Amino acid sequence: MTQRRTPKRRSTIAAGHRATGRVLDILELLARSPEGFTLTELSAKLRIPKSSLLALLRTFAERAFLEHRPTGGYRLGPKAIDVGMSLLSQRELPSVARPALVDLMEKSGETTFLGILANDAPEVVYIDKVESNQRIRYTASLGERRPLYGSAPGIAIFAFLPTAQMEAYLSSLDLRPLTARTITDRTALRARLDEVRRTGVAISNEEFLAGASGIAAPVFDPHGRVVATCTAVGPSARILAQQASLTEWVRAAANSVSKSLGSRSGAPDF
Repeated sequence: MTQRRTPKRRSTIAAGHRATGRVLDILELLARSPEGFTLTELSAKLRIPKSSLLALLRTFAERAFLEHRPTGGYRLGPKAIDVGMSLLSQRELPSVARPALVDLMEKSGETTFLGILANDAPEVVYIDKVESNQRIRYTASLGERRPLYGSAPGIAIFAFLPTAQMEAYLSSLDLRPLTARTITDRTALRARLDEVRRTGVAISNEEFLAGASGIAAPVFDPHGRVVATCTAVGPSARILAQQASLTEWVRAAANSVSKSLGSRSGAPDF
């Protein structure tokens, strides 16, 4: 009797491994290039047929892991950046930034904070702090949040977000007054963001809490993406009395953290 052989099925595991590999290859390549690549360039670099690659890119773009630019290129999108920032905040960032926060507190005499953009709302989350030694001081708990539009750390990050993400927030934010000084006009807020991009520092004079003011500067990763902010906060009278010096100290602290993360050029060129 002749035994009938069962035809071998194509290995779905091997196909799955190949698809996973392609996904990782795409993300790794785009992570090394802030400007991104076109479909043709990606196809050539990764040796993936355009038809197969386009389906993956469209899925990534629909879920905001990639951004499809008007020029036709693809680059990492806000969702991918959120994931990266979350991992950074959990592992490397607090330990890298700690010496700069301590130095900033010692120079200024005010409480200093390290904050990152929340991945579930347009807010900044405090992930580390160094308390002021002064008897009257500003304080907040780790995990507390501050709005993007009405706080120094929020404005410092807001101004340097990718253009598409910044515009989306500008048009969708509920600009409620937090104090009598909070900016609630979108045109005025846009002008404020432009100013922060020029100066590299955000100054909040009682916009979030009456009696308290703060100065913040953005922290950048090796690709020029904003990943955090260094902030000094205290009673308004003390902050404003040393505003010029404090501005330079905060900017220097943020630059120090950026360099420790591998950033060379700092803020991106908008």
